[in-house]
Amino acid sequence: MPQGLEKRLPSRPQVAVPATLAEALAPQWLAGALADIAKGRAIAAVEQVEVIRTVATKVRFAVTFDDGERLGLCLKGLLDVDAATARGGPTCVLEAEFYNKVAPAVAVRVPECVATVIDRDAQRAVTIMRDLIVDGARFCSALDPFTADDAVLSLEQLSLLHARSDLLGAAGWIRPRAAELAQMRYVTAEALQDLLDGPRGDGLAPRVRSAANLAVAIGELARRDGARPQFLVHGDAHAGNVFRTPAGPGVIDWQLLQRGGWALDVAYHLNAVLPTAVAEAEERRLLGEYLAMMRAHGPAMPDAEAAWAQYREGVTYGYYLWSITRRVDPPVIVQFVDRLGKAVMRHDSFGLLGAG
Repeated sequence: MPQGLEKRLPSRPQVAVPATLAEALAPQWLAGALADIAKGRAIAAVEQVEVIRTVATKVRFAVTFDDGERLGLCLKGLLDVDAATARGGPTCVLEAEFYNKVAPAVAVRVPECVATVIDRDAQRAVTIMRDLIVDGARFCSALDPFTADDAVLSLEQLSLLHARSDLLGAAGWIRPRAAELAQMRYVTAEALQDLLDGPRGDGLAPRVRSAANLAVAIGELARRDGARPQFLVHGDAHAGNVFRTPAGPGVIDWQLLQRGGWALDVAYHLNAVLPTAVAEAEERRLLGEYLAMMRAHGPAMPDAEAAWAQYREGVTYGYYLWSITRRVDPPVIVQFVDRLGKAVMRHDSFGLLGAG
């Protein structure tokens, strides 16, 4: 395991999943949720440090026990949300299960998870982690530009995840999300075209800006991807889901954990974190670095030309993911659709997939 973060099995306290921020920070609820680390001590005080609301809520807070120890923590879950947002609860369950069942078995640098609270019947969950910022980590923003050297380090983390595809045999709960996304009616064809006709699609060729072409491309990518060797895939590896420590980068946000081809992660990651000009100049070399890492870990990988073809197709996944995104700050959406859409143009991904 990379140095810098110790891993432990999180506790799984049998308490109710909170629905609001007030419930989550109530000392009485926290006493039950943190019983494993409280070890009989009462919670004397709870201090809210920071709240970040996207689809899920992330709250940094500190608890002070009655013996004076102060512990910085971060809780993530769907708190104070409307009924439509609450339907995303299964992704929170998926992330909690990652920390319960996958994180202890992989060498990826992740936050230390101290507890997961899951209601599988209601498909709701929260995850409680150590506050990495207190321990000196820095979270990247979604729009932080990576250098090629930065990307080598983040690719190393992804390779450590992908190398443990042996875990998939006993993990039927990890789904082929690219295929499921291709079948979703989360956004209608008409609504997707309206989105692409807006600012997010400015600067892209009409062929790539076509919702009909994108639907064909993601469907064909999912079909081809499902027939290839399956890997543990993060599914949403943009810069906002990377943190930096003195020991190296780590990865957060496991709500799109899935099984699929390695290229879904690699093509999305490089074209999301690198400015377009840097990606164009460096991506083939970086792909070679990634393939060498994977071979060193043990898995058989395709040769350079076959891998390049998969990479060129795989860009479509990230482009589709951000094209349908609505509940994120518009500047972030515009940047990612632009970077990933231009990668689709550069690689003729739609042509490779028979779209348009």
